Amino acid sequence: MRLITLLLCCLGLAGCAAWETASESFTGITDYFLGGQDNTEPPAELVDYSPESEIEVLWKETIGVGADEQTLRLVPAVANGKVLAADREGLVQARDARTGDLLWEVEAEVPFSGGPGLGAGTVILGTSDAEVLALNIENGEQLWKTKVSSEVLSVPVVAKGMVMVRTTDGVLVALDERTGGKRWSYELTVPALSIRGTSSPLIVEDNVISGYDNGKLIALRLQDGKNVWESSIAVPSGRSEVERLVDLDVDPIESQGIVYTASYQGGVSAVSELDGDVLWRKEDVSSFAGLSHDSRYLYVTDSKSHVWQLDQRNGASLWKQQDLHHRKLTAPLAYENYVVVGDFEGYVHWLSNTDGRQMGREQITDSPIDAKPVVADGIVYIYANNGKLAALKAR
Repeated sequence: MRLITLLLCCLGLAGCAAWETASESFTGITDYFLGGQDNTEPPAELVDYSPESEIEVLWKETIGVGADEQTLRLVPAVANGKVLAADREGLVQARDARTGDLLWEVEAEVPFSGGPGLGAGTVILGTSDAEVLALNIENGEQLWKTKVSSEVLSVPVVAKGMVMVRTTDGVLVALDERTGGKRWSYELTVPALSIRGTSSPLIVEDNVISGYDNGKLIALRLQDGKNVWESSIAVPSGRSEVERLVDLDVDPIESQGIVYTASYQGGVSAVSELDGDVLWRKEDVSSFAGLSHDSRYLYVTDSKSHVWQLDQRNGASLWKQQDLHHRKLTAPLAYENYVVVGDFEGYVHWLSNTDGRQMGREQITDSPIDAKPVVADGIVYIYANNGKLAALKAR
């Protein structure tokens, strides 16, 4: 509907100059969705190398149909010795994190699209039917179901008895973790054209911080949703709608009072958690995949599937790994001495956090991996689009 509305607006413009602009916009849109010159470059072929780390597959299981090859935010979540995952058709499973043994499963019979997020004894998931469900983490029993304004394409976040949910129509809603009752909501207009997906909110102290498709990062008071600060992270520029895309679809992260986020075509930024002041911006790194951090550095997967290491203090680039060019890498996971990413052919790559060199890889499936890897107790959990869930360990 957004595309139809935009096309009708373009056709209604009067004058030659206006028509040229409309034509460029429409060409950009068709390039974006159907593949233009920017999308013709093939992904890099994997080359043999001498691995420095041995990757052991501890176990591998299947969670229904997974994301069913759709663009969703279904991810693995780990807590209390359990790894939880859901599929598109409403299946939720809890498995032993070390052995993969099935602990419980439920068939919710809803089209899950985002989650799970974990709370105090709860498993929270969002659906394409604009619903949020809470399950008991011990046995999968449904605790409540709440209607929201539109599809949930982010992972719900739980803290201090509140469930924070972002919907695709620009609404951030706070629900009571115990009852599912609505506490407050905040709405920001979504641009006519945006990349499919929304970032998950970040809760820091008493604030909830969320990025939007117009390039703004907003902090709201967790208790009542009152605006604390608003910061323009990326400013749209260009003549076509595609050129003006600056979506903040990357989940923001926080370290020592600084919030880090990344924008498609808008760079990576560091923002003060206290007042939203932009401390630095590295504009040449465009990302919609995601980022992570360790005690000193940021790790970012850019829109060309290059992985960067940036200095948290000033955004300076320390290394860039380009060998996996256009392999549609996931957001990076930084842990111990590694940076881990998955790719579109089901490979999981271990990179060195010192210089980005490839140290090991393992193919767990032939399906794309979109979900960011998760680590707990030195074990890396991978969830592929076809529902393959695997536990891996580097030695």
